[in-house]
Amino acid sequence: MKLLTLNTHSLQEDHYEKKLEQFVDTILQVRPDIIAMQEVNQSMEAPVADNELLKGFYPCPGESVPLRVDNHAAQAAKRLRARGLDYCWTWISAKIGYGKYDEGMALFGLQTNIAAAESFLISGCQDYAYWKTRKVLGMRTDDSDDWFYTVHMGWWQDEEEPFAAQWERFHTHLQKKKKDTSAIWLMGDFNSPSQFRGQGYDRIRTDGWHDTYELAEKRDGGITVRGCIDGWRSFSESDTMPEGMRMDHIWCSRCVPVQSSAVIFNGENGPEVSDHFGVLITTGGPSVSNK
Repeated sequence: MKLLTLNTHSLQEDHYEKKLEQFVDTILQVRPDIIAMQEVNQSMEAPVADNELLKGFYPCPGESVPLRVDNHAAQAAKRLRARGLDYCWTWISAKIGYGKYDEGMALFGLQTNIAAAESFLISGCQDYAYWKTRKVLGMRTDDSDDWFYTVHMGWWQDEEEPFAAQWERFHTHLQKKKKDTSAIWLMGDFNSPSQFRGQGYDRIRTDGWHDTYELAEKRDGGITVRGCIDGWRSFSESDTMPEGMRMDHIWCSRCVPVQSSAVIFNGENGPEVSDHFGVLITTGGPSVSNK
């Protein structure tokens, strides 16, 4: 099974159309079974999407923001489908981004159907207009009992919306699922660099989650962010700011065999399409869709 996570930055990226095509080209080569994306946005003023654009889409219960024609997930799924690769997919919006986007997250499943999906708030804030509002999105497919979540969390040092409080809400919800689920996968931008001791990364490990990077038989340097990006600019002159950070992770509720963990979309393994690089893992078991 191949799992991929990427904070896409999507419409906010310079040369967006070119990067969308590069993303699709790479997915066609790699063929991940599950794709988790964060910062998946759409223009708030764009026309509502028609049924043709919604092929393969599974609406998440309780979500009311309509999909629009320039939705990044919808456009990626459309292009993949046109080139012979069918993904089922779901998307939610969590908040207004940059004052003009519905910004959320998406999950894709290769050549399968979504059996269930859910979303819920992990931030204390519930204001859709506030940029610190955080949600997570999860899904289960027809051919697996596993649950897959796409995650974009806040910062450890944020006094208003600290990582620890968001993680506690998220982790408490997941405890209910652990009892009747084969495995739970948490994929995304945790804003928790593995280099920073005693913060978010260590908190997740302490709560019993397994970092698939550490489980992998073969792995690279793991760096998913280089330089100073949105949300980290206040650290740009700090002595504790490393040159590169491994802050995008794939965690599992179980200690599973992992063949490899590789950074992707970093200019070396695939083109750079975002201010984050992606993470691609290959597990030791069969793929979700038994291909």
